[in-house]
Amino acid sequence: MVSLRAYWRFLVVVRRFLPLILAWTRDRRRFLLFGGSRDVDTETRVHRAEVLLSTLLTLGPTFIKLGQLLSTRPDVLPPEYVDELSSLQDEVPPADWEEAKEVLEDELGPVEETFDDFDTEAISGASLGQVYLAVHNGEDVAVKVRRPGIVSLVNADLRVVRWSLPIIVFFIDEARSFSLSNLAEEFSKTIREEMDYERERAMLIEIRGNFDDDETIRIPQAHPDASSEAVLTMEYLPGTKINNVDELDAKGFDRTRLAEQLQRIYLKMIIDDGVFHADPHPGNLAVDDEGSIIFYDFGMSGRVDPYIQEKIVDFYTAVAEQNTDAILDALIEMGTLSPSADRQVMGQVMELAIQDARGEDIEQYRVQQIIDQVEGTIYEFPLRLPRNLALILRVATVVEGVCVTLDTDFDFISVATEYLTEQGYREETIKRIAEGAADQVQATAGALVTVPPKLDRVLDSMEAENLMINVNIEDEDDVLRRFARRLILGIFVAVGVLSASIVYSFGSDVRVAVAILATTLPVTFALYRAFKRRSSGFGTTPQFTRQNMRNRRGGK
Repeated sequence: MVSLRAYWRFLVVVRRFLPLILAWTRDRRRFLLFGGSRDVDTETRVHRAEVLLSTLLTLGPTFIKLGQLLSTRPDVLPPEYVDELSSLQDEVPPADWEEAKEVLEDELGPVEETFDDFDTEAISGASLGQVYLAVHNGEDVAVKVRRPGIVSLVNADLRVVRWSLPIIVFFIDEARSFSLSNLAEEFSKTIREEMDYERERAMLIEIRGNFDDDETIRIPQAHPDASSEAVLTMEYLPGTKINNVDELDAKGFDRTRLAEQLQRIYLKMIIDDGVFHADPHPGNLAVDDEGSIIFYDFGMSGRVDPYIQEKIVDFYTAVAEQNTDAILDALIEMGTLSPSADRQVMGQVMELAIQDARGEDIEQYRVQQIIDQVEGTIYEFPLRLPRNLALILRVATVVEGVCVTLDTDFDFISVATEYLTEQGYREETIKRIAEGAADQVQATAGALVTVPPKLDRVLDSMEAENLMINVNIEDEDDVLRRFARRLILGIFVAVGVLSASIVYSFGSDVRVAVAILATTLPVTFALYRAFKRRSSGFGTTPQFTRQNMRNRRGGK
């Protein structure tokens, strides 16, 4: 049954995406099968991004989630697409109560026996589930119920994504196809995790435990005896939506303090705890009457391993100190930037990003603006973005958007710097750098002792004409292979043309000369293609000139 549904969905998806596929194909081959590539301006990319957004919305819940994930992957899509998909909201009309009731009772038994009272009107609906208000053991609760039929639909759509991948990969370069293949695996894992409410409950409990003594945050308490893989019952915590600034002002809240509070909570989650809520859009954040920030919906959450935590601290510290070399080192060590990248060019990108983001005060600059430039860089070069770093990038972007809504002058870096200093992270980082420098000095001093005797032996070998040198050439970009291919094809073309000329000059049958030239034509075309084909990767001319960056920022 799933296979038949998957086949049908595959046809529907192909039909919806066909105009975009043809457009992308013509970008590489103007006449589909042959012809040069064509330039695509920003306006065209924005229009296509709008078409892609509309297509994802039309295809339903699974593809809405896919669009949300794509909005966190600047290594897969150009900045214009990332910007457009960032507006994608996971809001879908809730399913009928009778269908949801069937899911609820299959998991927990009769509704009347499990709950003291149950409001059958859903208070919110999303692509994978919907939320109801109820009373359980005398306490007001929110009950999250998995959307009826969503598992079979997602399974079918995941098959469609898997079948479609080879087709899409055919039209993109090798580096981006690697990122896309990783994204497909990530999406399959992520959406299955979001449908597993037992996992969500475990993450909720863990993160709640990390903030037991913190009055600035409130996380609902789970009700395990009324929860399952498809149902999550938790404490109902009402509050004012965090982006409802008028109501927050009416209640007398200090919005700057709320923004700083939110930022500090996320810094603790990511840097201290290593487990974080990964969907901080305004619908999942509220403020209670005491000024505590309420967190809802832990379906999208992630973990950070200790090594990445350390590198994130290094990155924040380097940004705060405007140390571009340290920023690049942190990106390389996190795996987001290739060690073979042009450090001079990338350093200029980072400097421009920081300069563009500065306010009147030299330290007043926004991480959002830095991320915008880094996202563009990730696509242009292109780079690979590990999954949890993509989530962290998304969290940083969305959180700063919320903070700026609360306070238009909010300084993300200032708060992060204060937090790192208070927790001793900056001191640790500086100490570690100093220790590394001391080790380097020690190693250099040792080399001053050991190198001269070795150099003396090499010179003796050269004098005795007994020096042998082994050279290993690394050719990761296949430069030598392409050169050899062009050389061989060129020889064949030269031999063919020369042979035809000799045959024709000596008065032999003209048809023989024509036959030789006809045989040479496919080789000539192959040689033309070999020189025409653009190489991808870090050897290409970077597109991040100052003028280009100004144009990009002006077009947004």
